[in-house]
Amino acid sequence: MTRLLMISTALTGLALSAQAQSLTVYTSQPQEQMTEVIAAFNEAHPEIEVELFRSGTTEVMAKLQAEFAAGGSPADVLLIADAVAMTQLKQDDRLMAYPDAAVDGIDPALLDADMTFFPTKLITTGIVYNTDLVDTPPTAWADLAAPDVAAQTIMPSPLYSGAAAIHVGTMIQQPGFDWPWFETLADNGAVAGQGNGTVLEAVARGEKAYGVLVEYMALNAKAQGSPVDFVFPAEGVTAVTQPVAILVGTDAADSARAFVDWQLGQAAQEQSVAQGYFPLRAGMAGPEGYPDPASLTLIEADNARLLSDGDTVKQTFADLYGG
Repeated sequence: MTRLLMISTALTGLALSAQAQSLTVYTSQPQEQMTEVIAAFNEAHPEIEVELFRSGTTEVMAKLQAEFAAGGSPADVLLIADAVAMTQLKQDDRLMAYPDAAVDGIDPALLDADMTFFPTKLITTGIVYNTDLVDTPPTAWADLAAPDVAAQTIMPSPLYSGAAAIHVGTMIQQPGFDWPWFETLADNGAVAGQGNGTVLEAVARGEKAYGVLVEYMALNAKAQGSPVDFVFPAEGVTAVTQPVAILVGTDAADSARAFVDWQLGQAAQEQSVAQGYFPLRAGMAGPEGYPDPASLTLIEADNARLLSDGDTVKQTFADLYGG
């Protein structure tokens, strides 16, 4: 009887250990995409049950901060399209370092030096133009400053768009651009809309000939028959990554590390391409109609400076373009 009891206890223990481990992920990635992400992750890790909270980055961050103020968050992993917000969390000692993350094949320039958050995909900003209005497309950011081009240019505002905030904040860190370039654009008639959608609509309808825009919106519109095309400027493109991080205080650290490694791995990167994003791993092709990711020149940004300069960037931009 004792032997049977011991065997029964052991089997019960094995059964409990085989039960799903719970992992709570907070994310700003669209719900439909995250449903696909979790399904694919569970193919590799069926033992991990993922609980999801999804909203816009601003609301995700507000929820986190409220939970921190109340004593702690149930979140184990954060996946948002905002490296600047991640930098703030890092400075607040909210992120757990993961020095052994599977980052092989990822450009070191995109990695946090302390390995507390990791990029999962690329969303780049370049120039969209109306093919019915433009005979000779621009090839460089500098081309937008010409009076006849600037007068027909619209850009998203960093007061409304996170990608625009990173774009403007990155460009002002570059020699030869900085605020004098934005001042020249404004003096020559360039205007700001609100978000990227406003820019695409204005260019597609022919209200403006040129726009500053994230690549996937322009290329998706082109594929759907809109009279637009997209330029990856010669000086390079600014980039928004969608970083993933493990939160300090998680009680599911092993599962969280598994999720991070999966996000950085081949299967997740192939899924990102299928969802319309540039992959991060070297040697992978981008979505159909996109250039080879290896051909991209990424304009580097100091995330800490993007964070510290954020309010000044928005105010200065508003002074130039209204807001």
